[in-house]
Amino acid sequence: MKVHVWMPDYVSAMGGIQALSRFLVRALRECLPDAEIVVFTKNDRSVPDPEENTVTRFSTVGWWAPSQRTAAFTVELLRCAVRERPDLIITTHVNFTPIAHWLKKSFKIPFIALGHGVEVWQIQSIRVRRALRSADRLLAVSEFTRKRMANALSISSNAIEMLPNTFDMQKFELGPKPHFLLKRYGLRHDQPVILTVARLSSVEQYKGYDQVLRALPAVKRVLPDVRYILGGRGPDRSRVLQLISELGVTDSVILAGYIPDYELSSFYNLCDVFAMPSGGEGFGIVFLEALACGKPVIAGNTDGSVDAVLNGRLGVLVDPGNVDEISMALMQVLSKRRPLQILKQPDALRSGVINAYGYKRFVERVREIIQPFVD
Repeated sequence: MKVHVWMPDYVSAMGGIQALSRFLVRALRECLPDAEIVVFTKNDRSVPDPEENTVTRFSTVGWWAPSQRTAAFTVELLRCAVRERPDLIITTHVNFTPIAHWLKKSFKIPFIALGHGVEVWQIQSIRVRRALRSADRLLAVSEFTRKRMANALSISSNAIEMLPNTFDMQKFELGPKPHFLLKRYGLRHDQPVILTVARLSSVEQYKGYDQVLRALPAVKRVLPDVRYILGGRGPDRSRVLQLISELGVTDSVILAGYIPDYELSSFYNLCDVFAMPSGGEGFGIVFLEALACGKPVIAGNTDGSVDAVLNGRLGVLVDPGNVDEISMALMQVLSKRRPLQILKQPDALRSGVINAYGYKRFVERVREIIQPFVD
């Protein structure tokens, strides 16, 4: 069997689409051990590590100039599909679906399309909408995205199936507060720590780090030693610094900058609560990672975050626009006064997220999705 998988990035980027794309390829190899799996990416400027690579072939046009990359990617996808006639095409970004739609019409090659978040909530392109409606299977990562996607396409949400995100349970594990991070930031072991990890960008303010900052003065009145670590870099940093100064919380906020992948688990273990009260998240893999480290999480109640915390069974859901509600949730979780008992049980949080979104369950779901296309 030949499978072509199309995605924006496989190696170079670390966003939600990229993470799910990598897990998808890995799961495909487990489900189809003898298949020819070819990965095509638009933006990568490097290739996978040969020791970790599970694909038969890897192709990227990332070395092309950005202004020419879309055309080069289109030509590469068409050239290889026409020549190789794959049994299935899977595209992890909906912008590539018009090409898959043409190949289906011309050569009867079936395709699966996956929707993540904002890219499918308000689809403006008529060509993309038409292509998505012709897909052999439509997938969404959360119930919120499925409903928004169905509305954008004017179809029933029942026509869209679920493929929730997953995470690396070997990488994110329970552990003590890392000594090297306590030393790096001058923290005591018993000092309450709030953590958010997000890119500092005006287009990602929906993740709610502004609201956590605005909630911090109230939290400080109850827990004077609290520290808020905001991990991530981006062009919004100067505005965030100004907001921190205006709120008078300079001594309580640590802008950690870029957190390398190999330190992410340590940061989760450093915190006492992971807070990202977002209002526009397609799912939120970071919630799964924090929960796998046994940490309570606070998430927004208006987006795909609701799925990640199982409608509040694994975490606290708050109105992302209500600073008082966010501050109250933070104080209750940090002082262990929140009624939800599982928040005080790290092992139960880890078990709960593994049972719901562990990689084994993800592989089983991928197997179910591709089964109709397997000879």
